Amino acid sequence: MVLPTGCIHHTRSKTRVVRSVGLRGIFTTIYLSPVRRRVMEHEPPTIWCAGEIWCPVTATTTLIGGKWHPVVILQLFTNDGLGFSALQDEIAGVSNKVLSETLEDLEEKGLINREIVNEKPVRVEYSLTPFGASLEPVIGAMAVWGSEHLRAPEGMEELSFP
Repeated sequence: MVLPTGCIHHTRSKTRVVRSVGLRGIFTTIYLSPVRRRVMEHEPPTIWCAGEIWCPVTATTTLIGGKWHPVVILQLFTNDGLGFSALQDEIAGVSNKVLSETLEDLEEKGLINREIVNEKPVRVEYSLTPFGASLEPVIGAMAVWGSEHLRAPEGMEELSFP
């Protein structure tokens, strides 16, 4: 289905936004989930446990609770604008599939941007959104706590967080 520029088409779970990219009438399709739309509109995500004293902690871990989520966010703090391969090189031990799923989830939650860079060859670059960048003190506190309370396995070098 061809939609005019700027047209919004709603489906059950996603919204399809069509915008023109070139002079030749080439269209791109962007799918945004309800959560991503709220983040783009600068609305905070809805919290299911509002009113409970433990709710802010639960809401935060819902955003960054995946095994690789804080690691990806930390890498994007120190190396803004990384491609998929560069991220994989920086994060030892993560598979293509898991990194891809992690990036997709972080984008869905509005924590990172996925930008297609129109170079030859075309590549994708990931960076933090302002919402994602606001997690810097949280990720930093996690790194400091881990450095102070956890130890590396025997034979491995201890790392410190700046």
